[in-house]
Amino acid sequence: MNTKPLTTRQFFKQFPDDETCLQHLFNVRFGDAHECPKCGTVGRWYRIKAERAYSCGGCGDHLHPTVGTPFEQTRTPLQLWFYAMHLFTTTRHGVSAKELQRQLGVTYKTAWRIGHEIRKHMAAVDGEEPIGGEGTAVEVDETLVGGVKRGKHMRGAAGKTVVVGALERNGDLIAKVVPNQRRATLQPFVTENVKPGGELHTDELNSYMGLHTMGYVHKTVNHGAGEYVGFQGATVNSIEAFWRHLKCSIQGTHTAVSAKHLDRYVKEFEFRFNRRTRPASMFAELISEFPQGDE
Repeated sequence: MNTKPLTTRQFFKQFPDDETCLQHLFNVRFGDAHECPKCGTVGRWYRIKAERAYSCGGCGDHLHPTVGTPFEQTRTPLQLWFYAMHLFTTTRHGVSAKELQRQLGVTYKTAWRIGHEIRKHMAAVDGEEPIGGEGTAVEVDETLVGGVKRGKHMRGAAGKTVVVGALERNGDLIAKVVPNQRRATLQPFVTENVKPGGELHTDELNSYMGLHTMGYVHKTVNHGAGEYVGFQGATVNSIEAFWRHLKCSIQGTHTAVSAKHLDRYVKEFEFRFNRRTRPASMFAELISEFPQGDE
């Protein structure tokens, strides 16, 4: 079984033109045996050359494989969209709009839109299934992205955006942009995304106090006292490593990301992190997992 992502050469061999890309969308969303919702005819679909559509051989009704996908109503060639997705899945640090502009030969505005549509699609494919439960250990931590740093003795920073995350040991991550670090914000994030019954590891922030009453075995590590691992084995080192990677990648690839769009970038990195042991699956998922059913 191949565990490595497609090379650029392999990509263009698999998807040499727009027709191949459109046929792929038709196959994964409907298939040759698709029943026409209008007349019930099965397996008789013919390509309409004048548009990105197929016609039913029984009644002539049209089927558009791009409807309900990031490629709906786009004039950009499908092959370029597929190649952009390929680029997103063969990097650890993300792809800037400027890089997409260079690679695809499109305008900056088009490149920016393609990038954001792909990030939205990555979030949809990744989903939001809760993690944790009996026999698990989940690290929960928050970080600050962007803005201006405060003094070294002050927690937080002016203009920074708060991102909170939950990471199951040897499992998946869920991360989300939130308005603040208050208890009323962080505890609902935990209860909505982490199933009770297992260990919950956090730092000493007061906002996490009381989680032991909600079905979790709550363990804390006191960073203020210089601890990296608490006396009960509590640690948030794994999720902090993810935060470092996220921040370094944003700074190195994008220089800065506005608070308005930060959540899409966070979800992009979440998607890749959750497939860190199966990188070859990322591109296949992005070009194959779309809403099913009729238009």
